Amino acid sequence: MNMSRTFPASAAVLVPGIALSAVVAVGGYLAAPYVARAVPIPAMVLALCLGMMLNPIAARPAVQPGMAFCVRTVLRWAVGLLGLRVALADIAALGFETASLIVGSMVVTLCSGFVFARWSGRSPGFGALIGAGTAVCGASATLAVSTVVPNYPSKQADIAFVVVAVNAFATIGMVLYPPLCALLHLDQTATGVMLGGTIHDVAQVVGAGYAISETAGNTAVIVKLFRVFLLLPIVLSVGWYLSRIGEQHAEARVPMPVFAIAFVLLCALNSAMPLAPSLMPLYVPIKNGLVEASNWGLLLAIGALGLGTSIKTIAGLGWRHVASVLGTTLVILLIVTAGLFLMKPL
Repeated sequence: MNMSRTFPASAAVLVPGIALSAVVAVGGYLAAPYVARAVPIPAMVLALCLGMMLNPIAARPAVQPGMAFCVRTVLRWAVGLLGLRVALADIAALGFETASLIVGSMVVTLCSGFVFARWSGRSPGFGALIGAGTAVCGASATLAVSTVVPNYPSKQADIAFVVVAVNAFATIGMVLYPPLCALLHLDQTATGVMLGGTIHDVAQVVGAGYAISETAGNTAVIVKLFRVFLLLPIVLSVGWYLSRIGEQHAEARVPMPVFAIAFVLLCALNSAMPLAPSLMPLYVPIKNGLVEASNWGLLLAIGALGLGTSIKTIAGLGWRHVASVLGTTLVILLIVTAGLFLMKPL
């Protein structure tokens, strides 16, 4: 009897923060099509910025539990559902050389994040955020890796900064990389690999690839999905590395990666379903619904993150933060470009 009273009471505590985060998420979603007429800024980045503008409201204790629930629990399951976007057959079509190039560039980029963090005098957690955000898939990867980064001063501000920064550099890449591919005389397939392997966010990859050709666009999306697939080992590797540091400093521990297991299982399910065509009419609507739920979960989480981050704190981070994200962006660009030339037949 006590439990029946406790559960609704504890759930009710979450409602104000979830509701406020939802308002921010919907605001970002509704604004995105209008903003896209001038510049392609994803709804997640808009929700983050809107949340930061409303930061004074979020300082109220009544909304804190719900916001924390969005940033932790909702975020983890939204990331887990990303597995439905990946099919192993498409990844296998890349070939061993291309896959090796992408994996190698991601590993080096992730490691460079820690190097740039040390150079800028920031914690290893910041290095994990910029490394993963650049190496994998921008905002989604930054949010996913944040779940295994132990708390440190200005962690929320760092997350918000990285989300905005990687989107800004992805937008710049969407504009500059296609002419660069033409200047380097890359064919349509190599151009797709270049764009999918170096641009941070999925939206900008799609925009850049299909603006060139269908072949370049299809290749770019497949390469990008391969990077998304590698989100799981990246998250687990970062968690392991930071836990090793934490063993010495009592700062971190490896979290239970339930969402990561869900990611793998859903990826396997998505890859196996084409083998059962009779089930596809039932599976496709369910998959689309869950993908949409993942999108909204990420929006809700990043809205809550923005609400908990002040613009003043972001503005005070300094030029070294920008230089660090620029550094990881150049690392992955140079490695993928060099690799494509090494793979190019003489």
